[in-house]
Amino acid sequence: MKKVSFIFGTRPEAIKLCPLILAMKEYHGLKPHVCVTAQHREMLDQVLKTFEIKPDVDLSIMQENQSLSSLTSRAMTAIDSYLADFKPDLVIVQGDTTTTLSASLTAYYHKIPIGHVEAGLRTWKRYSPFPEEMNRVITSHLSDYHFAPTVGARTNLLIEGVDPGSVFVTGNTGIDALHMALKKNHDVPPVIPGLPMELVRSPKRPLILITCHRRESFGRSFDSICEAIRTLAIKFENVDFVYPVHLNPNARKPVFKILTGHRNIHLIAPLDYLPLVALIERSKLVLTDSGGIQEEAPSLGKPVLVMRETTERPEAVKAGNARLVGTDRSAIVDEVSMLLTDKQEYSVMSNAVNPYGDGLACERILKACLQILNGRRRSV
Repeated sequence: MKKVSFIFGTRPEAIKLCPLILAMKEYHGLKPHVCVTAQHREMLDQVLKTFEIKPDVDLSIMQENQSLSSLTSRAMTAIDSYLADFKPDLVIVQGDTTTTLSASLTAYYHKIPIGHVEAGLRTWKRYSPFPEEMNRVITSHLSDYHFAPTVGARTNLLIEGVDPGSVFVTGNTGIDALHMALKKNHDVPPVIPGLPMELVRSPKRPLILITCHRRESFGRSFDSICEAIRTLAIKFENVDFVYPVHLNPNARKPVFKILTGHRNIHLIAPLDYLPLVALIERSKLVLTDSGGIQEEAPSLGKPVLVMRETTERPEAVKAGNARLVGTDRSAIVDEVSMLLTDKQEYSVMSNAVNPYGDGLACERILKACLQILNGRRRSV
């Protein structure tokens, strides 16, 4: 039985790895072992509870006001001890977080093979997003096997000189997670704290979901985003704007300062995964600077306006599901206004084909892992 260590620490990583962990538990020949750093304690625990996964090892490294340097050093020290004790045959990491980078570098030091889920995403701008772009670039050059979600991601890896035989095009595990969440929500509709039930379930008033927390936007750009939302709320009184506000004080301060006091702006606490999926499904469109929601919303036919200058997920932009609108107040107001008033424009975006897969990414990754660990490496 081959031992496979999953090392992760944040909510996005958990969402995209939990379906793979659950699938591996049912898969013959592979034994998953879950190690969490708890880089984001509360939000990570929400996802683990949703998918009913209990970590085998919890390193619990989170500290208040942690810098990237201190977080990285503490993560590597803790992961170093874990790998020395457990000695897995393969380490699997996901995405582009500080935990991802720390786990990959530490596994490399231990000469343990590394598999990177959601490999090959690029903006080609080292500070956009920061620090995620360099985290994933470095992780790619440390990893032995690359589970690319799209053909475009595979192409990015080949441009950087990655061995084509080590790259597996699998689709995105986030779509697998979304399918699981939709089924759970259908069986037991989730309660969304802070929102009246009639607002969530009644389609009478359009609802715009907002998620915004990127580090590189803090400051003037973040103020501009909030000012755009305020302008839209005044302009469209019959539209509800729902904003689960991130816990980072750099996000919370401008949000509550600029957006408090408007009847149709609902500032609520960060949501568990299932309520968030329910809100995406209920929404008319999504305003975001987040990563995963750029994949989830198109899967549900919801147009996405990305409040960033670049995106590592260009497939949805090319397909027509998403648009880059940046952080300029006027640009955000104009794009949202168009989608709220132009039915043809909205139809084009909402009916574009989702480019991120069919919900079978986990199965493809598991087959690749068996090939790898049984010495029959072959890209797919």
